[in-house]
Amino acid sequence: MESMGLGGCVVSKNILTGKGNLKWCIREPSLNELDNGWRFLSDIDTDDFLSDSTNMAVCDWGTVVNIEPAVIEIYNMPVGTDIMLVNENNVKKFVYTKTGVEV
Repeated sequence: MESMGLGGCVVSKNILTGKGNLKWCIREPSLNELDNGWRFLSDIDTDDFLSDSTNMAVCDWGTVVNIEPAVIEIYNMPVGTDIMLVNENNVKKFVYTKTGVEV
């Protein structure tokens, strides 16, 4: 997908390589004008994996949309958002990580 002009985000290399599925979506304050603040972690990321910054990559929002189109729906959620993507009976939905309540 061409750049969507919606900035860059930080993504687990497990997602980018297809080893893991996108699961956690966290929006932090942007670090610069190109950063949209979104951080994406996979279902197989461990604390040890995440403690090594080389296991994360900066990529265009469109790259993440290509991997998991469902993220289109969450782009405008505010800084502080902490949600996860769940797949129940082949239906994907986002829920708040702390409460499990559907977004």
